[in-house]
Amino acid sequence: MNGILPLWKEPGMTSHDCVFKVRKILKTKKVGHTGTLDPDVDGVLPICIGRATKIAEYITEAGKSYRAQFVIGESTETEDASGEIVEKVEVVEPFSIEQLLETAEKLTGSIEQTPPMYSAVKVDGKRLYEYARVGKMVDRPSRIVKIHHIEIDERSLNYDEVSHTFKFEADIACGKGTYIRTLAVMFAEKLGYPGHMARLTRTSSARFTAEDCITLEELAVLEDQQSVLKPLELGLSGLKNITVSDTVASKVKHGAVLPVPSDWTGEMGEPVAVYDEQNVLAIYHLHPEKAGMIKPVKVIWTG
Repeated sequence: MNGILPLWKEPGMTSHDCVFKVRKILKTKKVGHTGTLDPDVDGVLPICIGRATKIAEYITEAGKSYRAQFVIGESTETEDASGEIVEKVEVVEPFSIEQLLETAEKLTGSIEQTPPMYSAVKVDGKRLYEYARVGKMVDRPSRIVKIHHIEIDERSLNYDEVSHTFKFEADIACGKGTYIRTLAVMFAEKLGYPGHMARLTRTSSARFTAEDCITLEELAVLEDQQSVLKPLELGLSGLKNITVSDTVASKVKHGAVLPVPSDWTGEMGEPVAVYDEQNVLAIYHLHPEKAGMIKPVKVIWTG
């Protein structure tokens, strides 16, 4: 089996749980996911099967979108609803849609985030959550992430007069490495309050959306399981590409270093997908040492 399985991950499972179950259902070992989703999060999780595992990183690096619920007035130790409340400040009155839109605009574009302590980011060879579980705080490396847009759902605005918190939902499109729960905290801070993320659903990953997805339960009873696998080329749709002749294709399959093709538009270090008339064969980039040449990053099709 070769291809991409657009899986709808349900709450309560890790991404690794999904990989384990897909291996068992499809009776194949070569399976990999394309970006970790926390256990409480549901949504689109493309799973790479067979040869498609070679391109998993390009799906992981592609843009993603989410539907999130933010809570203003309470922060938690994990920045989401799974953690204990560590700070509470009563919201005295509802926020207006104008206030929320102004805050969303401030957090759109390139922003700096510090990953939460309860995350899989490694510091000195250990995951941050390993430090957090034993109560040890460590310096966390900040990173620049890209927020393409934050669209506030005006119908979702809700002021709770009992808990004195304010909640709303937003659709968020972002780049690789973004923590939406950290974005929720940042959003609340700009409004002068603690905050956290109450709920999260990933609505798309690269070219794959909820409409493309199948659940593990549905996959398990499907007679023609190959039929739900998407061509691995879909996972590379965000890359520049070129098509080569049969003669050049033969060299590409063997990982040859080649002269820069006339239709090449990739910048230094930028991956470009190389196709024959039917399939993607390899990922190439400009040779870092030999001017006028390109070299393979990875060969995908060798048959």
